[in-house]
Amino acid sequence: MNRFCRVATIASLLVSSTGTYAQVNDAPTTTLTLGQALQYALDHYPTVTAAIELVNASTANVSVAKSAYLPRLDALWQTNRATANNIFGQLLPQSVVPAISGPVLFSASSETVWGSAAGGLFSWEPFDFGLRGATVHEAEAGVVRARAEEGLTRLAVQNAVGVAFLGVVSAQQAVVAAEADVERREILSRAAQTLADNQLRPGAEASRAGAERAAAQTRAIQATQILVMAQTTLSQVLGIVNGPVTANATGLLEDRPATAPQTVSPPEHPLVQSSQAAVALARAREEVLAEANRPRIYLQSSVFARGSGANPDGSFDGGADGLGLERANWAAGVQVVVPNLFDFASLRSQRAAAGAMTRAESARSEEAVLNVTSQQRMAAAALAAARAIAQNTPIQLRAAQQSEAQARARYAAGLASIVEVAEAQSLLATAEYQNAAARVDVWRAQLAQAVAQGNVASFIELLRTSGVH
Repeated sequence: MNRFCRVATIASLLVSSTGTYAQVNDAPTTTLTLGQALQYALDHYPTVTAAIELVNASTANVSVAKSAYLPRLDALWQTNRATANNIFGQLLPQSVVPAISGPVLFSASSETVWGSAAGGLFSWEPFDFGLRGATVHEAEAGVVRARAEEGLTRLAVQNAVGVAFLGVVSAQQAVVAAEADVERREILSRAAQTLADNQLRPGAEASRAGAERAAAQTRAIQATQILVMAQTTLSQVLGIVNGPVTANATGLLEDRPATAPQTVSPPEHPLVQSSQAAVALARAREEVLAEANRPRIYLQSSVFARGSGANPDGSFDGGADGLGLERANWAAGVQVVVPNLFDFASLRSQRAAAGAMTRAESARSEEAVLNVTSQQRMAAAALAAARAIAQNTPIQLRAAQQSEAQARARYAAGLASIVEVAEAQSLLATAEYQNAAARVDVWRAQLAQAVAQGNVASFIELLRTSGVH
């Protein structure tokens, strides 16, 4: 039986035992290469989209901050029906009791009249003492931070997709190795059973061969289950909801990358850039607080008009009188607004808190540099080890193949027991998987080094130049 047909048979067993996978398996299958998967994740994964929109929001905040330099024009129009009972006296500033103008009448009246008002107020702050500039600087620092976070998000998503994709390829090779092991053990089991039936070998050897075959089938089922789970993980990190995802491993098992990605210094890594942007944002917030208690100077002018149905002698006009505007005025001047003089204690505490946050972000930035440097060293060591292993596994595979062939020949000649053949076949199955996995591990280590360098684009270029699309 063809090994890929057998994989389908085992997969059908999994489908029959798990209804959930059976429903998913009815959906169309998406097949992607490693390069396609990395790009697909950037185009479709929700976290990347969210990071992009945060950059857009931060950019809009800069425009909002710069709009404070523009003059302001407020307009108003109102009409009301009210009584006209004024009284001498003073009210403290509040927003509950409406203001009233006009003389105090000789007697109170419940009669109402129309009143109207319209006007416009032009206000412009021609210069300040640094508050608006600090606010704009803070908004711009927020954009830099958002862009750094976007780069870090892209790096994390591509790393997750690459690891998941290579995990699927590795699981596929595990299934292939397990199926090859099942085929060999079936052949051995049939041969042992034939020899036992002809009383040329003990029946115990046929039983041992059958047990080895059953164990190999169990391992094949487990390998297929792991493959299905790896494909599910890949679908998740790609943001694909409907249908399984299969990995096109063309080139990954034949070609091993021989060159390393371009080395970059830790400050160019997105993690370090993000932490440095956080420090700059914290300092910008300190600048805003430092300018918060400065006086503000406004040039203002106003044009307004009012109308009323009430007269100074206490008489009231009827009908629609008061709806029209009867008297107009204008005014222009300079207004100096001094913030709350008793806010110094609160501002001092806020500045102390902002300073502490800046120092904390600076410490995190130093930690990020340490982490990136350590990751780069470990990734380089892992890549060197992966390449060394990939050069050694073919030797291991050839030796295991020779050992298995010799064990079968010795068994056929009656010079070896079934145990020796079973051990040789186990060694061959392990060597076949390790040889294929070693090639995948080189790409996995290459991806890890690119991520440690903060530059997955170099890994994608390496895929292209190595013929892996």
